[in-house]
Amino acid sequence: MPELPEVETVRRGLAPVLTGAAIARVEVNRPNLRFPFPEGFARRLTGQTVISLARRAKYLLADLSSGEVLAMHLGMTGRFTIHAPDGGTPQAPKITASPGAFYYNKVLAPQGAVAPSPHDHVLLHLASGATIVYNDARRFGFMELVDRATLDSHPLFRNIGVEPLGNALGGALLRQLFTGKAAPLKAALLDQRLIAGLGNIYVSEALHRAGLSPWRKAGTLDEVDAERLAAAIRDVLTEAVAAGGSTLKDFHHADGALGYFQHAFRVYDRAGAPCPTLGCSGVIARAVQSGRSTFWCESCQR
Repeated sequence: MPELPEVETVRRGLAPVLTGAAIARVEVNRPNLRFPFPEGFARRLTGQTVISLARRAKYLLADLSSGEVLAMHLGMTGRFTIHAPDGGTPQAPKITASPGAFYYNKVLAPQGAVAPSPHDHVLLHLASGATIVYNDARRFGFMELVDRATLDSHPLFRNIGVEPLGNALGGALLRQLFTGKAAPLKAALLDQRLIAGLGNIYVSEALHRAGLSPWRKAGTLDEVDAERLAAAIRDVLTEAVAAGGSTLKDFHHADGALGYFQHAFRVYDRAGAPCPTLGCSGVIARAVQSGRSTFWCESCQR
């Protein structure tokens, strides 16, 4: 499932095309994704202007001129593709997110009519002539329309924790969030009620950079450990966004462009490899933790 860096990269790719754009027509090719579409979904979007495109945790949020917000979640296989208008000049990237992977291409899809796919479920035809297609083979993604005034109290968002790339995340806040928690550090970091948007890949990477074991009890962090972990989380996410996310499966567009952060992995999916920490003679281990693969170095992560 795409994590925060992948969703943020999708947002940055879509924003130049969507921000300020008027939605001229909407095609909805099935009644539901993971959940049914909101009542009157196409009608409520048609004619609206997208004021801004933001991200909250792993959600994309399109603020509409109607006062509603289009909340979008990619699930495991959801992807957006931008198609240029007929005869237009490509100005924005094609972006694709798929299970555990992210692909980023600097070339738009071919100009002209959108080639149909059985998994193209929502098409946003913009007044500019561009079309944004939402494709989702497994239909684990979903879309919802929420009143802007009640967004923070909506069931999807009211229990989401602090944004890890914001100014609020620091050592003091981590210690406050983890006080008294006997859960392992990795499980606590993946709890979306505490910290928003962190996933398996980047938690594993941040813990290794911070030298902290994923099995350590979250409530045992001291001040130094917590500051080191907060810095590692910010650094890993910032670098991943700059790299266009991580691509974990073979995928090539016409120019072969991909997300590149997977080349910077220190531990994730590197079981049996030497630990990259300077002076450490350990080997990367793998175990299943809360149903997910955990990668860490038993020698330098304490």
